[in-house]
Amino acid sequence: MWKKSELREAPAPLEGPVVGTITGGTILWFLLFLGQLPFYGWFADRGHAWWVWTCLAGGGLGLVGIWYVRKRDAAIKRAAAAERATADDPA
Repeated sequence: MWKKSELREAPAPLEGPVVGTITGGTILWFLLFLGQLPFYGWFADRGHAWWVWTCLAGGGLGLVGIWYVRKRDAAIKRAAAAERATADDPA
């Protein structure tokens, strides 16, 4: 059993190419949707039509995700530029 004194702080989150990752995932969801669309009848006959619509929903939510991470990335860059501007200001 872990003692409270043995617990460690969580590491800082890793920053990476978030916009590219979300964009790639969104493209993958849409490709999966388009790849399954010609076989919709097969999926529907077996009760698996939700697979097709899940891929479409993933692509749609990915579009929202792309919008969000682009806004977030721009806000982080603006904050960093403002911090540099105040650090360089001798007043």
